[in-house]
Amino acid sequence: MNYKEEEFKKIKIVYEDEDLLALFKPKNLSVHGDEKTEEKTLSDWILENYPELKNVGEPIISNEKTEILRPGIVHRLDKDTSGIILVAKNQEFFLFLKNQFQERIIEKTYLAFVYGNVKFDKKNINTAIGRSKKDFRRWATNREIRGEEREAITEYEKILTAKKTFGEFSFLKVKPKTGRTHQIRVHLKYDNHPILADHLYAGALFKRENPEENLFFETQALFAWKIKFQKKDGDFLELEAQIPEEFAQAEKILRES
Repeated sequence: MNYKEEEFKKIKIVYEDEDLLALFKPKNLSVHGDEKTEEKTLSDWILENYPELKNVGEPIISNEKTEILRPGIVHRLDKDTSGIILVAKNQEFFLFLKNQFQERIIEKTYLAFVYGNVKFDKKNINTAIGRSKKDFRRWATNREIRGEEREAITEYEKILTAKKTFGEFSFLKVKPKTGRTHQIRVHLKYDNHPILADHLYAGALFKRENPEENLFFETQALFAWKIKFQKKDGDFLELEAQIPEEFAQAEKILRES
């Protein structure tokens, strides 16, 4: 069994009812395929375990103009971001959730470790995001944007900050108010506090040789912790994923400062 297969087996059901499946997605696992790799994805797991969801939701069109299935998946997480993700079990509930995302009714809460001493206890970042001029893989802010700019708002709250012999770090609770690609990663870089071990946005701060300087994170230290949404009966439900061991260990290292 290779590493990817091990991650595939770490997918867990957080919550399930007749309309909804909430899953824990491990890091290093894509939500859906891109036709460039045969690695298993979260969509593959859904189709293997819930084949009846094949036609629920909306597929995306690849660069090769073919359909990529996203069975019941309403939103997404980056490949190296772990945490909770919602899957609709029927088309009616898919559209119901989709509307909540569009109307910004759904609340998402992430945990993140970042480089540097975050000075503010709470902060609101409101700056547009667009494609980067320099790197097609990245998104950017301000003059680095090419093409369309899209509104993006992120709030964060500082949990703790600590200085170690190998650098300063902060632990944040982050709430994106909009749902742009790479939004939290881009906004925290814009705030001069990129996420630990973020190979796209941390730049020279991402130390590859000494894992201690990244609090032992191998990939971006971003975790989709909680999500709150409305059910069909009008009541709100908040779901929470179990915090990964590496996040608990990193917090312990900082608190022992």
